[in-house]
Amino acid sequence: MATSSVSKGCFVFKPNYKKRKISVPIEDYFDTKKNASEDSKLRFETYQLMWQQMKSETERLQEELNKNLFDSLIEFLQKSHCGLQKSSRDWGFQIKLREIPTAALVLGVNVTDHDSVFRSLTEVLQNTVTPHVVSLQAKDCPDMKHFLQKLISQLMNCCVDVKSNEEGSVHVTQKRTHYSMDLLFDWYKTVTQKAEPKLPSKKRTTCQWQSPPVVLVLKDMESFTTKVLQDFITVSSQHLHEFPLILIFGIATSPVIIHRLLPHAVSSLLCIELFQTLSCKEHLSSVLDKVLLTTQFPFKISEKVLQVLTNIFLYHDFSIQNFIKGLQLSLLEHFYSQPLSVLCCDLPEAKRRINFLSANQCENILRLPSFQRHVEKQTPEKQVALLTNERSLKEEAQSLLENLHAYHVNYFLALKCLHNFTSSLPKYPLGRQIRELYCACLERNIWHSKEYSSALQLLRMLAKDELMTMLQKCSSVFKSSSENQLDNTAKKIEEFLAQFQSLDADVKEEEDSSGSQAKGLQKTDLYHLQKSLLEMKELRRTNKKQTRFEVLREKVVDFIDCLVRDYLLPPETQPLHEVVYFSAANILREHLNAAPRIALHTALNNPYYYLKNEALKSEEGCIPNIAPDICIAYKLHLECSRLINLVDWSEAFATVVTAAEDIDAKAAPSEEMSEIIQYPFISSTLVQTHIKCNKKSNNEGFPILHVILITPFLYTGWFPPTLQ
Repeated sequence: MATSSVSKGCFVFKPNYKKRKISVPIEDYFDTKKNASEDSKLRFETYQLMWQQMKSETERLQEELNKNLFDSLIEFLQKSHCGLQKSSRDWGFQIKLREIPTAALVLGVNVTDHDSVFRSLTEVLQNTVTPHVVSLQAKDCPDMKHFLQKLISQLMNCCVDVKSNEEGSVHVTQKRTHYSMDLLFDWYKTVTQKAEPKLPSKKRTTCQWQSPPVVLVLKDMESFTTKVLQDFITVSSQHLHEFPLILIFGIATSPVIIHRLLPHAVSSLLCIELFQTLSCKEHLSSVLDKVLLTTQFPFKISEKVLQVLTNIFLYHDFSIQNFIKGLQLSLLEHFYSQPLSVLCCDLPEAKRRINFLSANQCENILRLPSFQRHVEKQTPEKQVALLTNERSLKEEAQSLLENLHAYHVNYFLALKCLHNFTSSLPKYPLGRQIRELYCACLERNIWHSKEYSSALQLLRMLAKDELMTMLQKCSSVFKSSSENQLDNTAKKIEEFLAQFQSLDADVKEEEDSSGSQAKGLQKTDLYHLQKSLLEMKELRRTNKKQTRFEVLREKVVDFIDCLVRDYLLPPETQPLHEVVYFSAANILREHLNAAPRIALHTALNNPYYYLKNEALKSEEGCIPNIAPDICIAYKLHLECSRLINLVDWSEAFATVVTAAEDIDAKAAPSEEMSEIIQYPFISSTLVQTHIKCNKKSNNEGFPILHVILITPFLYTGWFPPTLQ
């Protein structure tokens, strides 16, 4: 495959992709030298099954959250279209007829999640309102010509009732058609006339089937050109009686953007109704509640991993989809790096798999730090049995997995109960969202923190109605749980509710006679709570008798404190927690929080880190001559402070490259230097010179040219012949 040319260079020949076949099964990647295990295939299958279940749960949750929004949106579209049809029969409604029904759909700043929402919305609208639904993006519609081209082409492709070769129908040729509003109106007229009448179904009403509207969805309304929107809205409003149009604006910021982009003369032609989706934080709380704060899925993550995922969510994109992908990466990494993750499944299946564990897997159990601490607490006889008898070890492992499952059931019930008591306190000492409380409980014993003590003090100053509301929420949590092992706790909560309800008028009179303290309990703002705290301390100092309500409130707070201390122990205290918990936050951070400058410096300064070639290993400060040319040039470039002499740089490069060939490159004139050295040096010099110029103006990162040139070579391990 030689190539002749006037100028010598590097030529790329496309490989024959048809001959390439993936011969290695995917599950074999789980079986590496680092973590070789006979259960690699089973671990991969377990990972696939669990991820499919988690993915189905998140998709079902997304549908539930969007259901109310879609229902109200569909109701608005149906009423608007029926109203337009009734108004079109009476010419006295011309002013009303010119207003285009418009739904302003505020989705939030999580732009990466918008595609899934619009995809579901399009499917629902096609099934319930009209078959003519078009979605457009601003990047595809820079002017009116492209706007009409995208709109008409999508409409004509979705039309299935009219044949293009029929007489009187609109024939479409993508290359020669002149796209205009007249063509759009003629197409709709042809569709409504030629379409056969259909009986109304259970979903569609007769009103929509007679002349279905055209729903135009603008996914990113803020990015559209103002002139395009103005012209299209103005023309469409004048032909609503012959072309019923409904607009849906996808808005990421605020509905005010409509009036900023459109003048009053144009915005007055729109009949706008606002629709708001669920906030990103509430959606995240729902995902955590259904995926992590449940025993349905045995896989769990540690506090640091959860902190990494939530920080990316809160400080980068607010994307639920990216959070779920990070969760998937954590699940994959856990099953890949932990051989005992084969037991991370349903409890009956995990107990069955323990019976078939090999001797190596039993050794892995003995190496777990949590299991070693558990063995140290046993009697000497049991210690010997666990360390020497494989059957005793498996029986103990089954018992510990049962205890771990019961621990999670009680843990999540106590966590939700504590959250109901502390989520509405002033200044939220334990956080407003349950994820904040969950992170605090995962990290340490929460009752040792100052925030927990502050929360208990505030709970001791609440009014009766507030305490009863919190107790009712806790009671509903225990009732909704399918695995309620805390029956005594649920009964105790019911008893507290009954005692609060039994407080009669005598108790109120007793509270009134207790002085100003009872008055301060009627309000829960921070000022009155602090004032009540001082009064309560003064009351205790004077040894005054507490009322029945105060005694009962103190019992409730003590009950909550005991519940927390008994069941909210950190996961590290439980034996075999490593089987189900993923804690390698640094690995997750490397994958999700990319640092391109550090990665590129490492690749250029130490190519062995990525290429894994033993010949590239060298001592610090040495430059091996077999390293990639750009790595040699980069290391020589680092030896200069600010300015670099190109001749000295080239001579140093030639010296390093020819070090193994006993050639005195310094004695030879530069014009007689071998072309084998010239080309790689020139190509590397172009990149390094660009880096030097870029560093002078911006010292924060590498230029994009550097990334494009070096990344394919270092990550694939392939270099052109002239660069080797």
